[in-house]
Amino acid sequence: MISRGVKSGVLLLVFASFLLVGPVTAAINTIPAGATVFIGEDGLDITGALGGDFRIGWWASGASITASSPDYSITVSNPSEFFISPTEFVSHPGVWYRLDSQGKANGAAFTVVDPRLVLKVEDTTVDVDVTDKWVPTGDSIRFRIETNLISISQRPGVTSTPITIKVQSPDGAVYTSLVNSAGMTTSTVDIPVTSTPYFTGSVWDTGRLDIYPTGNYTIWAECNVNFMNDRYGEPGKTISRQVSLLDQDLNPLYRTRTPTETPTTLMTTPPATQPTTIPQTTQITAIPTTVVSEPITTITTQIPSPSPTQTQTPGFEGILACAAIIAGIVLYAGKE
Repeated sequence: MISRGVKSGVLLLVFASFLLVGPVTAAINTIPAGATVFIGEDGLDITGALGGDFRIGWWASGASITASSPDYSITVSNPSEFFISPTEFVSHPGVWYRLDSQGKANGAAFTVVDPRLVLKVEDTTVDVDVTDKWVPTGDSIRFRIETNLISISQRPGVTSTPITIKVQSPDGAVYTSLVNSAGMTTSTVDIPVTSTPYFTGSVWDTGRLDIYPTGNYTIWAECNVNFMNDRYGEPGKTISRQVSLLDQDLNPLYRTRTPTETPTTLMTTPPATQPTTIPQTTQITAIPTTVVSEPITTITTQIPSPSPTQTQTPGFEGILACAAIIAGIVLYAGKE
């Protein structure tokens, strides 16, 4: 049998554990007046933000809060279980005011903000952003988180915003922890994010082939504080856009470019020289045509030169020559 003292000790330990866990769990959903809340958060206790009122109102930008009624208002039926519904609050971001019995603004209740969550992957071995890129097997990886959810850590009793990073392997397995080059295991669930941007440190050694096969990995981050990702799971909001990381030994650019560029160059070079040779041949054949035309013109101009008399009396020149010879003989004989 367990003694009464032991039972009392056990009860004290259980009670103490409730004291340690209870306030932290309650505080992350407890919203004081003027605090920031995010679209999708559910089960919020806004009792302190209401200050005894039961209605909240929203004014459009530029509207006079004191001189006009709210552009949109909500009656809070259960202030300890309030839902920042996307249906009602996506189109009404900004400051919401508690309303008195007359419907007038009675001070700021809280500020509604659309969440934003971005995840990037960095290769710390070469200090390069490898988001949606390739990483050599054996390099170390860290994650960079950019978000506006940091204001959750400013709530009473809260010191950080829990964000989970999920890494899906090429075979579909999802890791909840990663091993670095020193063999240390780091959980990727509910990482206590305290600033933006936030760096996890080198938590993943891609060279551990016994754990991490080569191939294409899918990575994303999500925040499910107060069920916000369950209620409002929009990429880039409560869950980041999924990014990829190709882990392999060879650079994929070298593997694809080398065989495709070489044959392309060999095939395109000969056709490029043939078209330039054809017009040169045409120009050379035109040169003799111009040279031949000149002597033809010269011969044509000499044809009409003979006189009409030569054509009509073909033997007249011979007769004249004989008469001249006879006359010369007579003159010579007379002198003697």
